[in-house]
Amino acid sequence: MTRGRGLTRLDEERPRPRSGTSHEGIPVHSWRDAGGYRGSRTTPGIKLEVRMRGKNQQTPKPTEAELGILNVLWERGASTVRDIHEAHYRDDGTGYTTSLKMLQIMHAKGLVERDDSQRAHVYRAAISKENNQKRFLSDMVQRVFDGSPSQLVLQALGGQPKASREELDEIRALLDNLESGKRP
Repeated sequence: MTRGRGLTRLDEERPRPRSGTSHEGIPVHSWRDAGGYRGSRTTPGIKLEVRMRGKNQQTPKPTEAELGILNVLWERGASTVRDIHEAHYRDDGTGYTTSLKMLQIMHAKGLVERDDSQRAHVYRAAISKENNQKRFLSDMVQRVFDGSPSQLVLQALGGQPKASREELDEIRALLDNLESGKRP
């Protein structure tokens, strides 16, 4: 059974107590996402229970909201929750605690690293922007363009907005390097 943002309940793997409550009598909801992250939350207040992924498991793909936070970290470098909140959520009215919770979840998933040696925790991206772009692009080529990178390029160059002269020159240079056997 699916819950919320692609999260799957753990009922099949780890049976919950018959009453659906914790040993303290608090209702518990458990889930697992595609990246191997497992969590549970209790109804009054939030309790996060995390089991880390194994070393051979890949970091999960970031969600849209997580990508927004990662873009701030890639642009600004290591930042506090307050800095990230002001940069990313400044205009939409989202609360500071939402930013904090997102960063805690991202830390549990391995998307960000946290330095908690100071009072204000400092977060930095644990995955590079380039690797993330390659991963999303590879997935898109497989799912949308039947594994054909040339179809992706043709669609990108033929669409709107048109590629600039500088971008086309860059693409020609890349193609020349690929033909001559050089790596970009």
